[in-house]
Amino acid sequence: MATQKLYAGAKLRETRQRLALTQKDFAAKLGVSLPYLNQMENNNRPVSTTVVLALAQEFGFDVTELSTGDSERLVSDMREAMADPVFADSAPPLADLRLTASNAPALARAFLDLHRAYRQTHERLASLDEALGRDDARTQPSPWDEVRDFFHYCDNYIDAVDRAAERFAAQTEGIGMRAHALASLEKSGITVSFEEIKPIRQYDPDLKVLTLSSRANPATQDFQLLLQLALLKQNALLEATLDLARFQSDQARAIAKIGLANFFAGAALMPYTAFQSAARETRHDLELLAHRFGASIEQVAHRLSTLQRPGAKGIPFFFVRVDQAGTITKRHSATRLQFARFGGACPLWNVHRAFETPGRFLRQLAETPDGVRYISLARDVSKPGGSFGAPTRRFAIALGCEVRHAADLVYADDLDLANPRAFEPIGISCRICERKECHQRAVPPLERRLSINTDERGVLPYTVD
Repeated sequence: MATQKLYAGAKLRETRQRLALTQKDFAAKLGVSLPYLNQMENNNRPVSTTVVLALAQEFGFDVTELSTGDSERLVSDMREAMADPVFADSAPPLADLRLTASNAPALARAFLDLHRAYRQTHERLASLDEALGRDDARTQPSPWDEVRDFFHYCDNYIDAVDRAAERFAAQTEGIGMRAHALASLEKSGITVSFEEIKPIRQYDPDLKVLTLSSRANPATQDFQLLLQLALLKQNALLEATLDLARFQSDQARAIAKIGLANFFAGAALMPYTAFQSAARETRHDLELLAHRFGASIEQVAHRLSTLQRPGAKGIPFFFVRVDQAGTITKRHSATRLQFARFGGACPLWNVHRAFETPGRFLRQLAETPDGVRYISLARDVSKPGGSFGAPTRRFAIALGCEVRHAADLVYADDLDLANPRAFEPIGISCRICERKECHQRAVPPLERRLSINTDERGVLPYTVD
């Protein structure tokens, strides 16, 4: 089998610019000529073995990043954007999208920003939004979308915050995480109490009093305690990270700050090195890990999807949370499977069936239209209101990875991995799914022509050419 050539021009340029080196100096350190480096940076030549070794030896570069990066995400996002009817007569072929993602990622992101602004404006016009035209910010990405994209393109891993949380967790030996967090806050003059309050967490900055709901489960209490600690004790680190992100609005910055504090809390509860070691030891058993680290199933699943530290990466997982309507409320993927930015997930995915079997793990072998096979684990994570009559928040989560990692998952035991029929065909979303035969298709694929026969009706009222 021929070895696949590696083109990573954008990643080489980013590395050189981050090191503040000229092309001439960078070429000298890599042991190649200036013209050769220029050709590699413009993807006219593949990255040579000599360059790969030099990157690792000279700069301690994690060479696996050359083949991962943002390319797959950008291609997936551009394909979905191109499925918009406005591009019906001018959609470029997939090969062109891949070239754009690898050679001009900044241009690809600018296109996505422009399409997002167009969609938002179009949707507001369609809904007769009275405020349209009175607020210039209306054409900007929503704060939620901007923050979601920030974490999406960081691989949901923020190294400085993760390492700070790991250092904090290292000081808990012998006293436990809760006691250490309480002591740390008390040293700053902050009083912590557990009372029957409606919010899960409430902080009074004037009185310096943090109140946590006594009705919340212990894992939630500890997480919220660490989240508040991050906001108060790690504020300088969080603000510095936000400065680098350059959000377009104060709202987006505030939302991102909460997200970074959440990240710190999860990383402190489940410190990187110890958690990764335990995950390997237990073969990624979510229940054992939840018990060992005092976390919830959802917290453990989400943490597994963030183990992307350069030089010490874990299994590349995808993680998603959906509500009963199928709307994606959390999403991240370190795999080639990328979730739809708009709308819900594929109805054939097992995450939707998790609501039918509360308290149980559902396993699924699935294959996406690109031929990649995955093992997916789904479970409901409903959250009771804590009192009679209080509404229950119902969610389901899914965690999965490519089937080539099945040997490292306890959930893959006894599954028929060698049988192609064991893998269910799933997609990303109906708008961009290429499958011609699907009994659950909601809308036609926008990139394909349709044939409609008034004298014949199959599963669908049309056929995809």
